[in-house]
Parts: sequence; structure tokens; C-alpha cells
Amino acid sequence: MEQTYFVTLSKVVEEFSLEVVYAPKALEELRVTVSRVNRPGLSFAGFYELYEKERIQIIGLAEDRYLELLPDEERAKSMDEFFSTKPCAVIVTTGLNIAGEFLSYAKKYEVPLLRTQERTSEFLANLIAFLNVQLAPRVTQHGVLVEVYGEGVLLLGDSGIGKSETAIELVKRGHRLIADDAVEIKRVSGKSLVGQAPELIRHYVELRGIGIVDVRRLFGMGAVKQTERVDLIINLEPWEEGKMYDRIGIDEQKTEILGIKVPSIVIPVRPGRNLSIIIEIAAMNNRQKKMGYNTAQEFNRRLMESMGFDVP
Repeated sequence: MEQTYFVTLSKVVEEFSLEVVYAPKALEELRVTVSRVNRPGLSFAGFYELYEKERIQIIGLAEDRYLELLPDEERAKSMDEFFSTKPCAVIVTTGLNIAGEFLSYAKKYEVPLLRTQERTSEFLANLIAFLNVQLAPRVTQHGVLVEVYGEGVLLLGDSGIGKSETAIELVKRGHRLIADDAVEIKRVSGKSLVGQAPELIRHYVELRGIGIVDVRRLFGMGAVKQTERVDLIINLEPWEEGKMYDRIGIDEQKTEILGIKVPSIVIPVRPGRNLSIIIEIAAMNNRQKKMGYNTAQEFNRRLMESMGFDVP
């Protein structure tokens, strides 16, 4: 069964500095469960076939003008029918004046009524982006998430492999920690994954033999970050003698998380290997690939040419 996430209406009000015109109960008790929003122009005209009351309803200049042009009896019927569906919230944009009858129907059916001074299109875009993040499908992954040269690198591997120690070394080298031990990953769009730490352990790292350390206090605010995209997954595993590890990098591996495939590599770990430098190189190489240059493919092309093969 798919889990349903929610954001409280109080958080929406706080994020966008909304004016609370009417609230039937404490905003902390009112929940928004879908990221889609709706402009109810068709609903005011009587079309409810595809209407979803779970959506936040946005009243802009067009909706306000339409209601204003209706005869009094039709307007009253339209508004009564709309508010009787009990949408999760109604937000009036552009600082429009809220007529007394509008407020009376909101109170009659106990529908939260809010207002913003922002224009409708800008507010809609910002609200949808906010809800997409807050209500995104998510999974918690055992690992470490760090930002290295602007790339979000997710370190995976068995407990004790050295993920946390490597993260601290990367922080010392000027990179930033997002999460240690547990990484909460959200699918914020059809192409993007964003990771963050659960609030309880945010900015903390566990080092065996030392205990819990606060990275933000030890290294300063510049050493941590709240969220970051997941651009590359690095699997750390103990070195196995005789196992064939990728030495050229032609075959690109992918790891799927929440339906999105992320570039991934396997790095074998053994004493003497400087993991922090290897991870820095991996992050820069991944960034270079995204910019259109693949070193492995270029090397293979030059090799084939030196052997007399025609390479397109």
C-alpha cells in the first residue's frame, strides 16, 4: 500500500506569508495531501466531473471577475455549490478584496480561506514547487550523502566500511556533509532525487571509537548543507583478490531509486587507498560527463584509431 504524505496548512501559510482570513480550526490540524492545485473557474460554471476537493483552490482575477459578472442568484448558487464540496483550502491571490458573502460561505462549510498579495501565476509556480518537495515519494537509505564539487554523492556500503570517516575527510578538504547513517531521499520530479538527513540526526556523524560529533560546530556552517541532489552513487566494498573491477569506465552502471536511474560506480576498499581523493575524482568525472565529455569513450576512440579501425 502506497504511503500518503502530508504538509500542514500552517507550514504553507508560514512558507508564503499568507494572510489567514478564516480558519475553522488550528492550522496545524489541517493537512494538504496532494501537490496538484486547481483554479476553479470551470467549477464556478457548474462543471465538477474532474474536480478534486483535496487540491488547494486558487482564486485569481479571472475567477473573481467571472463571479462578479454573474447575477446575484446565480453567484450565490455557484459559490454555495463550490464551498459545499469542502476543499482543503481556498487561497485568494493578488490581494483581491474578499466579499462578505465569500467569507460567509467559507464559514458555513468550514473551509480555510487565505490570501496572498502575489500575482496568480508566480504564486502558483512557487506553491506547486513547494508542495512537490513536501509531498514527494521518499525512501530512507542507509548511507552518507556529501556534496563534492557541486555533485551530490551518495556513499553506500556495509557498516564499518568507512563511509563516515571518508565523509569527515571530505569535509576537511572543503566539501559539505548533508547526511550520515540515514539519508532521506525524495523524488521531487521525474528526473530528480533530493536527499537530506532526518531532523534528529542532522549535521551529526558517528565515528567508531569517538562517538557522535557535531560537524556544524566542529567545522562551521560552511561544512554542512540542508539538502542536495543525488547525482552519483558510490558503492564501497571490501577489496576481493581476483575480482575484476572496472579499469576503463566504458560501461556505465545505474542504480534505480524511486524509479529514477542514477549513475553509480563500485570502489573497492583496502588499506592504503585514499578514498576521499578517489571520490573527488569520481565527482569531477561525473560532472564532466554531464557537460558532454566522457574520458573513457574518448580514450577508447583514440585506441581504436591507433589500431587502424574507423571510428565514427
